Amino acid sequence: MPGGVIPAHDGEGKLHAAFAIAADDLPVWEKRLDQLGIAVESRMSWPLGGTSVYFRDPDGHLLELVTPKVWPTY
Repeated sequence: MPGGVIPAHDGEGKLHAAFAIAADDLPVWEKRLDQLGIAVESRMSWPLGGTSVYFRDPDGHLLELVTPKVWPTY
């Protein structure tokens, strides 16, 4: 296409996507999810000090907000 190439972006079944956020932004995101009536399915405190918050999109895909210190590389 004139503007660039659109990579393949299909998938099957329930998918998972994680979004990196700053640790200080986590309370803001949790408040926003609550305001929108989006249930937090799980919250994980990782050994390195990071946090993951899991919730579902309208199609049932698992979405995750992750703060730094979840993995050794992030």
